[in-house]
Amino acid sequence: MPKKKTKDLKNIPKARAYIYATYNNTIVTFTDHQGQVIASASAGGVGFSGPKKATPHASGVVIRSVYEKVKDMGIKELKLFVKGVGTGRDAAIRALIGLGFNITVIKDITPIPHNGCRPRKIRRV
Repeated sequence: MPKKKTKDLKNIPKARAYIYATYNNTIVTFTDHQGQVIASASAGGVGFSGPKKATPHASGVVIRSVYEKVKDMGIKELKLFVKGVGTGRDAAIRALIGLGFNITVIKDITPIPHNGCRPRKIRRV
């Protein structure tokens, strides 16, 4: 029988949080300063389905879910990288501030086209 990997709890004072907020979902990933993933969660993985995944409430629940995974690692400072245009962006940032993290940097890394590919046809409902 193969030996199970035990999760060693690291003491990481500084970390990075990546928030990827789309129109359909919100994904939050915590990494150390080298980019090694510590914990991640998404609105779909927390239990939301359909259009509820992209709501501000869902992103707050996702942040609390990731916080439960990393609270024993001693993270004090966070660098925050936000990507996407979804409605969960601001709610996720507010939830992280409310949990007591010292946020040093908030950077928007949403890709912006510089007149590259032609955009998709506009959706009509």
